Amino acid sequence: MRRRLQTLFQRKFKVSLLFLLLLALLVHLAMDLALPAARGPCGCDAKAPKASGVPSGNPVLAGPKKLSLRILQDFSGSNGSLEKGSQLQGARPQARDGKPGVRHQRGEGNAGRTEGSKLAALFEHPLYNIPVPEVTEKDKLFVVNPVEKFSLRSSGSDEWVSSSKAETLLPTGKTAYDTYPTWLKFHVGINRYELYPRRDPLMPTLLRDLATQRIVSSVQKSGGTQLKLIMMFPNYGQALFKPMKQTRDQETPIDFFYFSDFERHNAEIAAFHLDRILDFRRIPPVSGRLVNITKEIRDITTDKKLAKTFFISPAGNVCFYGECSYYCSTEHALCGKPDRLEGSMAALLPDKTLAKRRSWRSPWRRSYHKSKKAEWELNPNYCAQVRETPPYDRGHRLLDLIDMAVLDFLMGNMDRHHYETFEKFGNDTFLLHLDNGRGFGTHSRDEPSILAPLRQCCSIKKSTYLRLRLLATQPYRLSDLLREALATDPLAPILTEPHLRALDRRLGKVLATVGRCLAGAARRDEVVVDDVGSWV
Repeated sequence: MRRRLQTLFQRKFKVSLLFLLLLALLVHLAMDLALPAARGPCGCDAKAPKASGVPSGNPVLAGPKKLSLRILQDFSGSNGSLEKGSQLQGARPQARDGKPGVRHQRGEGNAGRTEGSKLAALFEHPLYNIPVPEVTEKDKLFVVNPVEKFSLRSSGSDEWVSSSKAETLLPTGKTAYDTYPTWLKFHVGINRYELYPRRDPLMPTLLRDLATQRIVSSVQKSGGTQLKLIMMFPNYGQALFKPMKQTRDQETPIDFFYFSDFERHNAEIAAFHLDRILDFRRIPPVSGRLVNITKEIRDITTDKKLAKTFFISPAGNVCFYGECSYYCSTEHALCGKPDRLEGSMAALLPDKTLAKRRSWRSPWRRSYHKSKKAEWELNPNYCAQVRETPPYDRGHRLLDLIDMAVLDFLMGNMDRHHYETFEKFGNDTFLLHLDNGRGFGTHSRDEPSILAPLRQCCSIKKSTYLRLRLLATQPYRLSDLLREALATDPLAPILTEPHLRALDRRLGKVLATVGRCLAGAARRDEVVVDDVGSWV
């Protein structure tokens, strides 16, 4: 009897379980039939990949690998992890001077094109589309063998491989140029006529790298009067970091000498964009960045002298001061909030062992003395002497120097004692506009002596003069253009409104100086020197 009851109970339990399973299936089917529109109303793509932890639109980072870069520089003694991530997800390469590059997307970075953009309209203007001379092999700073292909070993080795070995590793349709990090593409693109092209598709990516790439090394730059750091990224790119020393609204006191003024990080950022708007393109790319003093400087530096200067302030902030000629002391320490510090990150030019640069003393260099004056300040006919002195006695060197004086006057930069050129190109090349940190120190007063080269020589390039006149018109007002360009920087706003308004005032003074030269000249072409021919 007991066995019968057990068997009966087991049968009833199995039947009940089966019934419940069938009931659950029927309920599920009924819900699907009752809610046919519940699937896909958001318009999502069913084939979209699942989230991988990388935010959409951010660079895709590959796992760190060691490498030794042997295309232009040997960094065998450096920290060697690699971060592949210059391109956005789905970005396709485009041409940069005939080479595949990285596409900049609409509205991204400083080269973005947005509707109603005055900056975009400016770069479409005919004056900003005058072609540069054809770039030959001898006009390039570096000549890279197009047959030699470079790629990382798939095995994870720290070597770049070349020739036929790389052909098996490069994806279909890719070239050796595609394997270069963005900073290296920037170096390869430098030529006799320009530091970078007008519509450089690399620029947004390069600026983003300066602002976001992981910092693996921070050491103090030797020389100079104020503290600067050399920072290295995982892909061996390097940047010059100038820390924030003044707030945006602080003006240089009227009693300060120009040689004892602070260097401003925001001046470096603004100078790069102003140089680009003037179509000089002679300042290396600069981006603002908020740096963690603890993690991105103190904890990773190998500079023992720098490491000794860190301390915690009475307010609990992390501070340091380094070693330099001026303002490197506890009283002038750089302090974070509590350890975050603004600064400018400028892309470094190729190492001088690979691309030699010559430093030239400016003929209009100041005395750097509290009471003495330079010769050009005492001799009104000084330019006649300069015109007879090499390299200003031929070519466009003197006109390039006057371009630089215009840039400095607009910024209020009195600290232009030297300039540099790439030695490979001799005297027939552009001037590098480096070290602009003492610009944008004052907005309430102008320094007319900065325009001495223009005023004394009464010469200016036609292309420069026409662009300056264009930037004085309402549709292309200089202050509006620079405001728009600086709005894309991570540390925006970079300049206060008084500084932007001062640009328009100073531009008017530059044009007035040229106007006085034209009024006193026997021939117009003696003042406005034609460098564009039939293009304008």
